[in-house]
Amino acid sequence: MKRYLLILITMFSTSVFAAQNGSDIQPNNYYPQVLLVTSLGNIIVELDRKRAPITVNNFLWLTKNKEYNNTIFHRVIKDFVVQGGGVTPDLKQKDDDNTIVNESGNGLSNDYGTIAMARENEPHSASRQFYFNVKSEGNANLNPKPSRWGYTVFGDVIEGMDVLNKIMMTPTGYNSSNGWQDVPITKVYLKSATIIAQ
Repeated sequence: MKRYLLILITMFSTSVFAAQNGSDIQPNNYYPQVLLVTSLGNIIVELDRKRAPITVNNFLWLTKNKEYNNTIFHRVIKDFVVQGGGVTPDLKQKDDDNTIVNESGNGLSNDYGTIAMARENEPHSASRQFYFNVKSEGNANLNPKPSRWGYTVFGDVIEGMDVLNKIMMTPTGYNSSNGWQDVPITKVYLKSATIIAQ
């Protein structure tokens, strides 16, 4: 019981740490915007700090600290998702120990053109990796259900869906070095992520 409680306290304090690190970035802006410069064009996302404050603050902190710069979109599935944010061009995963609380019950859905947090099976395991929903009718299967957690949506694409569609159409394959499926054969880079000034 003590060990379980310690794990919960550690997870909570880590999550608070992530949120506090981004809470001072445009603190009065409930809908901050971030410019993502990719090798196939630019994408602008508008984040929803009212609905997903912990997730947005974490994303802003990672952006401010250039953690997303020079990464790749390592998982691309046509008519499903475009995922990135945590893998280097040599297909090494960046540290993702700083996990955050799952905010999937915030009322936002995995609709077409939204940005959401990727995670492992454990519901509170999201850290830095994110994905875009590129299925035209949305990915309702990723939303929370009464019996299970979902995947946290925290913003929308306001410019650059054409770029995401280009990325989505990139040929993919199996990467034998790490056993990953759906890896773009020609790398698609996230060159930089920048918070847009108010």
